[in-house]
Amino acid sequence: MTETAEVLIAGGGIGGLTAALTLNARGITSTVIDGARELTPLGVGINLLPHAVRELDELGLGRALADIAVAPTKISFFSSEGDLLFQEPRGIAGGYAYPQYSVHRGELHMLLLATVRDRLGPDAVLTGTRLSGFDDSPGVVTAHTSRGEMAAHILIGADGVHSVVRAQLHPENDQLMWSGVRMFRGATPAEPFLDGQTMAIVKGPAGVDLITYPIGGGLTNWVLQVPESTPGPLPGDAGWNVAADVDAVAARVSSWQLDWLDPAAMVRASSVAFEYPMVDRDALPWWGTGNVTLLGDAAHPMYPVGANGGSQAILDARVLADELLRDFGPGLRTYEDNRRAATAEIVAANREMHASGVSRRREDLAAAAAKYRRDTKADGYASSSLTG
Repeated sequence: MTETAEVLIAGGGIGGLTAALTLNARGITSTVIDGARELTPLGVGINLLPHAVRELDELGLGRALADIAVAPTKISFFSSEGDLLFQEPRGIAGGYAYPQYSVHRGELHMLLLATVRDRLGPDAVLTGTRLSGFDDSPGVVTAHTSRGEMAAHILIGADGVHSVVRAQLHPENDQLMWSGVRMFRGATPAEPFLDGQTMAIVKGPAGVDLITYPIGGGLTNWVLQVPESTPGPLPGDAGWNVAADVDAVAARVSSWQLDWLDPAAMVRASSVAFEYPMVDRDALPWWGTGNVTLLGDAAHPMYPVGANGGSQAILDARVLADELLRDFGPGLRTYEDNRRAATAEIVAANREMHASGVSRRREDLAAAAAKYRRDTKADGYASSSLTG
């Protein structure tokens, strides 16, 4: 048995690492465990909304983040024939105190990892340490890992959409819910399009959407969303993080005509692409018990509509740290009460935005964006991007 830690965080992703940094800033020690042998810069683009950028800036990461990201000033919607349908300012241009950032998920991940190891020590993140379950007793949680048993006063399940912690806490009636849309994602070396600071959504026929934006480092992120099925529980054979046929994906947009972008050429220029079902889960009536709670996608997986998933995980980390500082232990339930309702509203708003986002009419897009802003206010900030 290892020496008992204050907080053990299962999951070394964006939410888990931000939680470690935020707890450290409040004087609370933590250890992060992750099943991967090595944490490497994987993934494609992610958007950080102003409320999340504020939290990272307060952790002293504002300048480093600006160096690896692009700050979009607007989001623009186009038809696949090239007509501008709707446009809305983003970040500081949209009246917020902080920018929105588009960044390669792997670059953000490595920035957080390096900062955790620099501030908390080289052993603060233990890789190759897979969690299989836990026992919760008064005052201590015993985590069962591939490294052996590890003890902590508190266990935070920040272990993603396939969370082991969530599965033990909520073993029944907690299916992944599929929107019916399959997402194809990639990142392409390319010159920035338009003014270099625009997020673009191209709305094609039959509900197919292309979302694309620069993410720094000479890369352009793209996501092609293709309706494939009716919404419902995710089938077991739906596939997850599967390599996609780039030529087949490009063929879906080969007839689209935009004077500022060749979508098919952009897709074909990607060295690799992956496909995922767009999923979330129904909101939980409670997250954790005793000395255990959830954070980020483990607590509230949501559609990428709204570009809010990673940002909400960062807000989780700040509220968790504040509540544990205020009342260590009982603060878990206060944290959950604060965040559960807010994130449940965003899960619902993302579902509604996805359902209403099939329109190509300017007035419908404007109305849906305005409603999303009203429905997803968080700490005085709001977002209305339709995906990301």
